[in-house]
Amino acid sequence: MKPAILLTGMAAIMVLPGCSSGKETRVEKQPNILIAISDDQSFEHTSFAGCKFVKTPGFDRIARSGIYFTRCYAGSPGSAPSRGTLVTGRYHWQNEQSGQHASSWMKKYVPFVDLLRDNGYHTGYTGKGVAPFQYARSKEDSLWRKENAAGQAYNDIKYKKGDPSDERNAGGIGSVNYYANFKIFMQKRKPGQPFYFWYGANEPHRGYEKDSWKRNGKSLSDVKVPPFLPDVEEVRGDILDYAVEIEWFDLHLTRILNYLDSIGELNNTIVIVTGDNGMSFPAAKANCFEYGVHVPLAISYPDRFPGGRIVDDLVSFADFAPTILEIAGIRPDGMLPMSGKSIVGILESKKSGIVDTSKKYVFTGRERHSSSRWNNLGYPQRAVISREYLFIWNAKPERWPAGDPQSIKDIKTNALNPMYGIDEKGKHHSEWAFTDIDASPSKSFIVENHSNEKYKFFFDLAVAKRPEYELYRISEDSGCLHNLSGQPAFSEVEKELKTVLFEELKKSEDPRVVGPDKEIFDSYLRYSPIREFPEPDWAK
Repeated sequence: MKPAILLTGMAAIMVLPGCSSGKETRVEKQPNILIAISDDQSFEHTSFAGCKFVKTPGFDRIARSGIYFTRCYAGSPGSAPSRGTLVTGRYHWQNEQSGQHASSWMKKYVPFVDLLRDNGYHTGYTGKGVAPFQYARSKEDSLWRKENAAGQAYNDIKYKKGDPSDERNAGGIGSVNYYANFKIFMQKRKPGQPFYFWYGANEPHRGYEKDSWKRNGKSLSDVKVPPFLPDVEEVRGDILDYAVEIEWFDLHLTRILNYLDSIGELNNTIVIVTGDNGMSFPAAKANCFEYGVHVPLAISYPDRFPGGRIVDDLVSFADFAPTILEIAGIRPDGMLPMSGKSIVGILESKKSGIVDTSKKYVFTGRERHSSSRWNNLGYPQRAVISREYLFIWNAKPERWPAGDPQSIKDIKTNALNPMYGIDEKGKHHSEWAFTDIDASPSKSFIVENHSNEKYKFFFDLAVAKRPEYELYRISEDSGCLHNLSGQPAFSEVEKELKTVLFEELKKSEDPRVVGPDKEIFDSYLRYSPIREFPEPDWAK
């Protein structure tokens, strides 16, 4: 049943028989909603968080005026399943192929944008929506969703190389002019109509223009190298190129915020700024380690949320959908049951630190990230995070976590590329091995120096096979360098987290745990290029 909406100018009075909280909700004025989501950005890398090599005035503005969350965790360390969790409120393992990277989006997984649109919102997105997924291409794809799960696309205005108006400051930056497309979206809004907009930047996704930092006023000495990467000039420069692209995302965010302020809409807009998963570096993206799933988050809504707060509560991407619907006063009718919980109580509180003491854990995981193993197999992981620890279940420890170390060069003859993708001259070719790690100078440095005792640790951390269980005290070991699983001193902690994780997996009916087909995820089609790898010994 849809709610009744009574419009008076720009105000909406909505009385519901119930909402996600089970209470009658009265919304005096439906808020606008803006989600700004970067592509591959870890939690540390905003200037508000104290990062010296990146400047993010747009993010900082929302963090200062609103609520800065220190402990937000993405739905997955990969973009497609993580974004799917955000818009459905469901763990990726609950969404079948619609929780898989580069698979199909099924109609039955209704995103909250549909409910906003059906209840009077003007909706749309620019840049990268809920992707990469395959959406319906023809009538034959009758079970698939046609429109992107972020809404209607606004991507027509683009930068053109060689044009005097092309202000892009690095070669890896995409062509879509996010801010200009947002203005077109706003021009199509009816007077007084609330809007929902998804600003999905393609930055800072790989690939970066190497050494773009040199002409963008950055210094190697400012870089804080994460503990899982070698502190060498090649890596420092790679991190600065990453920072250049974060700043591009933030530039367009700043312009959008200034525009909303100029037309008097910012105070009545819920602004959510985050990233879909961690930085695209070895031992980060595509891993359930801290730098793979811990992302920045700032939320502002001046008309309703007390600002100027730093909150340490654990927040999951699964919490976003129920939160947004509750604030808008819209029931989740038509959506499948959500596993996330609304955080409206935290947002409306005046407290900092830990606000909701009842929420002790959040959950995340992954399946197939890219085509990186024999038979297109994934690397299934499930993880639970507490305020102090991270516990990971590697369901298939016999597989290589970053992808197979050797690929097939010629499928007709089964000729192989060299091991680790290193040619006879010692040069690493990223597409030949460990392809769950995006090609980068950092990856090549680590692989090319794998036999050097000084760097072998970083190589093993990024690509070596892992035990079934991992436990990290992330309050002291954010780099996830020291696996505490199996150590007697942490046996009680490990037992608790393992129990909590598997109870949640059973409750959410994860096929990896409850079946009936525990291997169903590896059967879903991938609508992106497939690489070929030799059959591993364990499969023979």
